[in-house]
Amino acid sequence: MTSELVVDVQPKEISIALLEDKALVEFQKEGRSASFNVGNMYLGRVKKLMPGLNACFVDVGFEKDAFLHYLDLGPQFHSYQKYLKQVLSDRKKLFPITKATMLPDIEKEGTVSTTLQQGQEVIVQIVKEPISTKGPRLTCELSFAGRYLVLIPFNDKVSVSQKIKSSEERARLKQLLQSIKPKNFGVIVRTVAEGKRVAELDSELKVLLKHWEETITKVQKAPKLPALAYEETSRTVGMLRDLFNPSYENIYVNDETVFHEIKDYVSLIAPERAEIVKLYKGQLPIFDNFGITKQIKSSFGKTISYKSGAYLIIEHTEALHVVDVNSGNRSKSANGQEANALDVNLGAADELARQLRLRDMGGIIVVDFIDMNLAENRQKLYERMCQNMQKDRAKHNILPLSKFGLMQITRQRVRPAMDVNTNETCPTCFGKGSIKPSILFTDTLESKIDYLVNKLKIKKFTLYIHPYIAAYVNQGLVSLKRKWQMKYGFGIKIIPDQSLAFLQYRFTDIAGEEIDMKEEIEIK
Repeated sequence: MTSELVVDVQPKEISIALLEDKALVEFQKEGRSASFNVGNMYLGRVKKLMPGLNACFVDVGFEKDAFLHYLDLGPQFHSYQKYLKQVLSDRKKLFPITKATMLPDIEKEGTVSTTLQQGQEVIVQIVKEPISTKGPRLTCELSFAGRYLVLIPFNDKVSVSQKIKSSEERARLKQLLQSIKPKNFGVIVRTVAEGKRVAELDSELKVLLKHWEETITKVQKAPKLPALAYEETSRTVGMLRDLFNPSYENIYVNDETVFHEIKDYVSLIAPERAEIVKLYKGQLPIFDNFGITKQIKSSFGKTISYKSGAYLIIEHTEALHVVDVNSGNRSKSANGQEANALDVNLGAADELARQLRLRDMGGIIVVDFIDMNLAENRQKLYERMCQNMQKDRAKHNILPLSKFGLMQITRQRVRPAMDVNTNETCPTCFGKGSIKPSILFTDTLESKIDYLVNKLKIKKFTLYIHPYIAAYVNQGLVSLKRKWQMKYGFGIKIIPDQSLAFLQYRFTDIAGEEIDMKEEIEIK
């Protein structure tokens, strides 16, 4: 299996698509101004104690106060707090963590009201994004994640990933890290560190220690609360850090700044693979070029077709996600209803595993498969689902089919499910249901071009239109495109864009910024 990452950088948002054997399996999209908050650290203030929940709410600058449970304070909370007081008491000189005193662990059965006070300052890290009406979820057990290691201040313990099976390798890594890590720091060794040399691990440890020093310096010099002390790496680099593996064949980026950012990161973690990062310079939109736009349009929405007429219906509620499997107009198998049901259900298991990753659906997922009478077929379906979910990085748990034919899945949720609305208000009639005759659409485009060139004096621009319209505009020896260029200048570029509706258009200037030429008054 080959994997490719395609990064589409637009003025207002960044979209990241992961392809496995050309099929879209993960998709992330966020505004350039929006931030990915999991992993960020803040110096916050306890706003309200909730003894009934054994938790408190902390002000970290979000619209909703963040939630911090007593069990998330971490065993070394007292040591943290003592060190924080020492850091904040002297704004000029930084107190080194290696000289910090390790105090006894907090009580496992303790209460938040005896440990924290209202108005107390705490360093916290976000472990869960704000979802729906809930604020972010916090922890006081800070951690700095790298490719091979995770650094945990005030821990002093070295743990090795359970997925490294060799006892010799586990012992080697443990001994190695014990010898190079500073005092009062704990380290978790990740699975990808297996077989790595001491120089590579030491290099990453130094980078993570530098992150800690920068964080505590920001805390020391914070002018007011709440204050951001540490910001996770950019979304693209953060996703790469967790996803990167040797099977990556290419990483395509359409923006030079982000291209250099990703190339620098790949050069740092895998110098021999730096050449896989490529700058896309094609005229077509990058997602159209790699067939991603079409997959996005067909993979999101309520109904998902997947195999020989069969389809899934996916409904989202506040508490859970519900999936219904339907055989549709599929022709029945010659082997009877049971074989037909098994075939549809196995196909649904394949598509559902992809959908969970693609939409990043979390919480409880209930799937209503087509009823099967044979226990061996139900077991086959359960094993197929477990096998498909092995590629999923999120923690999950799958239960066998119940007597009602329902499968229950729980999947880790750290951010809201990705929901791309594939139904939209018609951009050509603005929801009114009537448009000008479509044969006059090219006349409308020409009037817009005339206005741009002669009134606004913009000589160079790009016009994005639906591929069918682009084919019509470009057809023939003396095409419409050629006529426009002869009449208004050769600064006109026409590019087909699959993400646009049939009679939708978009103008951009030479810098790629959109020129708004849409007028609702056009609609009669």
